[in-house]
Amino acid sequence: MGKDKTYKIAVIPGDGIGPEIVNEGLKVIEATAEKYNFSIDTVTYDFGGDRYLKTGEALPDSAIKELKQFDAIYLGAIGHPEVKPGILEKGILLRIRFELDQYINLRPIKLYPGVWHPLKNKGPEEIDYVVVRENTEGVYSGTGGVFKKGTQDEIATQLDINTRKGVERCIKYAFQYAVKRNKTKTLTVVDKANVLTYSGDLWRRTAKEINVGFPDIKLNFAFVDATCMWMIKNPEWFDVVVTNNLFGDIITDLAAMTQGGLGIAAGGNINPDGVSMFEPIHGSAPKYTGKNVICPIATISAGAMMLETLGEEAAAKTIEKAIIKATGEGHIKSLEAGKMGMSTSEAGDFLAKLVKEI
Repeated sequence: MGKDKTYKIAVIPGDGIGPEIVNEGLKVIEATAEKYNFSIDTVTYDFGGDRYLKTGEALPDSAIKELKQFDAIYLGAIGHPEVKPGILEKGILLRIRFELDQYINLRPIKLYPGVWHPLKNKGPEEIDYVVVRENTEGVYSGTGGVFKKGTQDEIATQLDINTRKGVERCIKYAFQYAVKRNKTKTLTVVDKANVLTYSGDLWRRTAKEINVGFPDIKLNFAFVDATCMWMIKNPEWFDVVVTNNLFGDIITDLAAMTQGGLGIAAGGNINPDGVSMFEPIHGSAPKYTGKNVICPIATISAGAMMLETLGEEAAAKTIEKAIIKATGEGHIKSLEAGKMGMSTSEAGDFLAKLVKEI
């Protein structure tokens, strides 16, 4: 019997541990595809530090055109110890996000049972929300410059760019996600409107206007510094959070620690009408390269996010159930490198097996 659907996936293993964890992610996706009668057609690209060191080019212009032909992009990790920080991140990650207009960075914050985390008296019931981060504007737009560099009179500017179009589509996506999630039906806009008055006003006005079209969703506002406190003290207050690029970058790392660390955190760079990219949040961890000791769960979770975005929601849910079983029953003992109780490849094999059994 033929497969119901084939998805064309661009795979960018990247640097360091990237190839190892992507291999395990694909292993689990393939097992899920077999169960749910769809198939994955992958094309692998060698974009990363090694290629840059050989060619001096982070991402060829032809790559963007090629990537637009795929259904999704599956990324391992970017970052090479011999390449100056920022070159690969800007040349590969940010370029793909900007040129494919992946204007949403989606970060589920979910604590799985059995996973150690630093919050006392908070468990999986309390730590379960989603951060929607604007992904193509803000200070990351690179607008600004330097005057009189290297002198006592040096001036450096980095402008926080917020367009009505960019803010509106981000907040609208967040409202739609709150409806789909159907948990407490609450959307919290995180800003610093008491100091950043112009951008804060734009975000708040826009959210209030869009809220009219989503009367079932309760709209809250919170300053980013207070949000950091509440993510620790009362994470159960949050359902869907929406914020700008910079604040989103910062608070999602804090939130990741409350779900057990970067070893389990996954994210999606979403273009709802185009090609999206999915990745673990952690870096390339070069010191662990080739040792087969790194936890692949974040990458496997990113694969589940990819399948959900492609419309294979049952398949995505099955991967999540497999992770919950693996952590909740103590099969995977820790998210720390070398402490899982099994190797990277064994963890991938185990989760692929669970997917078939569930």
